[in-house]
Amino acid sequence: MSAAPPDRPQLFLYGALALPLSFAGLPLYLHAPDFYATALLQPIAVLGTVLLALRVVDAFQDPLIGALSDRYSAYRLEIVFAGTVLLLVGFAGLFNPAVSPLPDGLTLVWFALCVFLCTTGFSIVTINYQALGGLWEVPLRDRTKVTGIREAFGLLGVLTASILPAILQARSDPAQSFSLLSILLPPVFLVGVWLFLCWYRAAGPAAAKHPSAVVAAPGLIGLLRDPWARRFYGVFFVSSLASAIPAVLVLFYIRDRLEAEQSTGLFLVIYFLSGALLLPVWQRIAVRTGKAKAWAISMVLAVATFLWAFTLSAGDILPFAVICILSGSALGADLAIPPAIVADRLHAAGDQPRAARYFAANAFCAKSAFALATGLSLPALGILGYQPGQPMAAGVGQSLAAVYALVPCLIKTLAAIWLFRAMPVLENRD
Repeated sequence: MSAAPPDRPQLFLYGALALPLSFAGLPLYLHAPDFYATALLQPIAVLGTVLLALRVVDAFQDPLIGALSDRYSAYRLEIVFAGTVLLLVGFAGLFNPAVSPLPDGLTLVWFALCVFLCTTGFSIVTINYQALGGLWEVPLRDRTKVTGIREAFGLLGVLTASILPAILQARSDPAQSFSLLSILLPPVFLVGVWLFLCWYRAAGPAAAKHPSAVVAAPGLIGLLRDPWARRFYGVFFVSSLASAIPAVLVLFYIRDRLEAEQSTGLFLVIYFLSGALLLPVWQRIAVRTGKAKAWAISMVLAVATFLWAFTLSAGDILPFAVICILSGSALGADLAIPPAIVADRLHAAGDQPRAARYFAANAFCAKSAFALATGLSLPALGILGYQPGQPMAAGVGQSLAAVYALVPCLIKTLAAIWLFRAMPVLENRD
């Protein structure tokens, strides 16, 4: 019997959890280091070192989380609840260190512990949440609807998290505003978990409720012995690296190249909103052309529009806003299509017992790409003479624009070429 198409209420119930997840992610990765550096006067260099170490641990623990989640897949819902608790406890501690003032030196230990709890809980929830979505028995053509609704709610969470801290800080000091944010997160998150539970009870995948016998499944290295996996995760990693470099450098580019720091929030809102609004279009394109081809088309669009950023200079606010709209329109495909391709593979290969491993590999590639982008782009700019916030010679400004725009476009082009070559292996059509 063929799978029934998902209805809108089911999609809403499933996708809602992505909003609080993304809402928690932005303060965790973006605001927490700045909060500890400015409000708690922690040395930025030491914070950066601690964060780099934690991000390496975070990336490398994902395959382990995936393997354990598959091994205990009969308890996948309980695993999501456990991850939620870790995330909320870590988040509350991270933004409330003043509740119990710590001696000098221990503040950094507290920071590291809370970030570790947050990132571990975040990974546990995200990997199992995505795995359950991938296991959902829906028609092949509807799998981009599942990933699309999840990413739409996720983008809404990012937008909310982008705006809310600024609103709170306009009414109080940073310590109070982030403390209030940590109070707001638990009820929002628990509502998302409750809606997810409603979906799970009504439409949760049978493979998750009644798992197959545990298989001696390989880890990430073993997974990559599969030619399909080598091609998909190779393309995904290279594409993620291309996307990560602008993400690392965007604040520097806006402030020091465009001299438009006051418009940073507007640019980010335009970019993410464009991605959310164009998601349904990419879903239709994926149905018409196939998911892999739609993903490749989005890469070509991203390169064609983002190259323009290399030519901009101080005061080019409107042109960069247009770039945010055009390149943001490709974002929806980049977010929704790769996990849908993974879900297709799970069902086509009968590999449902290893679902979490596949999505853990996704997370590992994305996080590793971000760490590599940070480790390469910032030192490269330093070698080229760039100093954040300082007046720049014309050549240094061009170097910043080149690393921000040209290098990612070159890497994304390589990813698109690889994807076109791998398309016969990756594509799975009705």
